[in-house]
Amino acid sequence: MKSKQLLGIMLGVLLIILSACGGGDSANPSTSNDGSSSNSSDSGGKRTVVVGGLYDITGGTGDVGTPYAEGEKAYFEYLEMKGGVEGLDLKLIGKDYAYQIPEAQKIYQELRDKEKAVAILGWGTGDTEALRQQVATDQLPFISASYSENLKNINESPYNFLTAASYSDQGRAILKWIVENHEGDDAPTLALLYNDTAFGRSPIEDIKEYAKEVGVEVVDEQVIDVQATEAQSQLLNMEKKNPDYAIIQQTWGATSTILRDAKTLGIDTQFIGLNWAAGEGIIDIAGADVAEGYIGILSHAFPYEDMPGMAEIKEYLDAKGKTVDDINQKFVQGWVAAKIMVEAIKIAAEKYPEGDLTGPQIREGLESIQNLDLGGLAANVSFAPDNHAGTEMTRLGIVKNGKWEPITDYFSYKD
Repeated sequence: MKSKQLLGIMLGVLLIILSACGGGDSANPSTSNDGSSSNSSDSGGKRTVVVGGLYDITGGTGDVGTPYAEGEKAYFEYLEMKGGVEGLDLKLIGKDYAYQIPEAQKIYQELRDKEKAVAILGWGTGDTEALRQQVATDQLPFISASYSENLKNINESPYNFLTAASYSDQGRAILKWIVENHEGDDAPTLALLYNDTAFGRSPIEDIKEYAKEVGVEVVDEQVIDVQATEAQSQLLNMEKKNPDYAIIQQTWGATSTILRDAKTLGIDTQFIGLNWAAGEGIIDIAGADVAEGYIGILSHAFPYEDMPGMAEIKEYLDAKGKTVDDINQKFVQGWVAAKIMVEAIKIAAEKYPEGDLTGPQIREGLESIQNLDLGGLAANVSFAPDNHAGTEMTRLGIVKNGKWEPITDYFSYKD
């Protein structure tokens, strides 16, 4: 009897200890066996949804990558400032991979395994394409800042989504504009200036193929490093072919080098940049006099444009003691990418109100988006199970008096 009483006392003490330590306390996120946070609930009983971020801050495309990443982060901060999304605790956790593909792969694995990310906001073409099979295996929806045509292939990239016209579609749109606006009886001639990366090469063959279709003669190609500070030798080679137009696939730094050296050499070719070769940075780096007359793809709005979608950004900036003068177009671009991803998460959360949200559910959310109105910040986007290219629409702008001005509305090369 004494033994039974002693056993009962010991069990009672054990239960008290377990109750004190075990904590069915919803304030603490649940953890997996390795101690990392799972995609579970937070203190308010909300479902935690982690979105991973891959940024280029210090690498070869950091000139445009930095403001883009700032825009993504700002959108999540704005949501938190506005009280968040009902029932969800949204988190954006990202790291700088310095435009190095192996580092991107390493960080991706950390985001997947340690942070339990269920969706990814990525960056470059090389790393996005390198990761797409892994992303498909892991079933993690991936919105990248790369608009590579390759990512439109559903069979090879079933979890990748493009939120702006692909680089190839941008190039086709430029060719359409050239054909419609070229003066003179001779067929327009074209040079292609790009860097030797997956990003730089991405649209080149498609541009050449479409040029043949529309009667534009590609007379020259020059490879210029993405971080080039000198391009006179390539431009002198190009000048021998005397092209009417030259399409640039670069970011701000190399594009500014090309424009500066072209002015020094007195080259009168009309330069036209794809989206990462356009924006305020061209004027800031090259100078207004050098940039004057330069044409570029304007895939997203500038902060100074009077667009309805800019109201949210201004509200965020006001709360931070800032103005639209403190951001640029690439910030808007990152903001839009994050906004589209969050819209998909909200759709998924409404359709699946119980349990942790999963990658396949968020992919369903993305594929449910139809004509999402972005308030003029970018072309509206639509997705479907058989189409992850959000839009073919883009527009062109020109630098006039030290400022970018649109010269077209959003249009498709198919129009």
